[in-house]
Amino acid sequence: MSEYYKLHRVREMADNDEDFVAALAAAFLEEVPEDAERLRTAVPEKDYKEVYQAAHKMKPTIDLFELGVLDTLIEVQDWGKFEQSDKNIEEQLTTVLTAVDNAVNEIKVDFGL
Repeated sequence: MSEYYKLHRVREMADNDEDFVAALAAAFLEEVPEDAERLRTAVPEKDYKEVYQAAHKMKPTIDLFELGVLDTLIEVQDWGKFEQSDKNIEEQLTTVLTAVDNAVNEIKVDFGL
């Protein structure tokens, strides 16, 4: 269980209430893939504002579930925030999207969602 994400901070926040942990996992599945898709579309289009907003929105959840890509996500966010047109962010985007996809698939299995 949980190779691509960690639950100890989630459980700590939920005070070990497993129903609340499951609700947070469901919220992860509802929010994070949608924001990841926004990034997937916005980066190639150089829609800096959309990249910044989507990455910024994802940060707390990515951090809470400890996907291990928070620093990389911040690089993507800053690319959008500071409109770093001279920087190629594709590799970082791929790293974040892969981590999200892996966590989504694993959470679905682990929680039967």
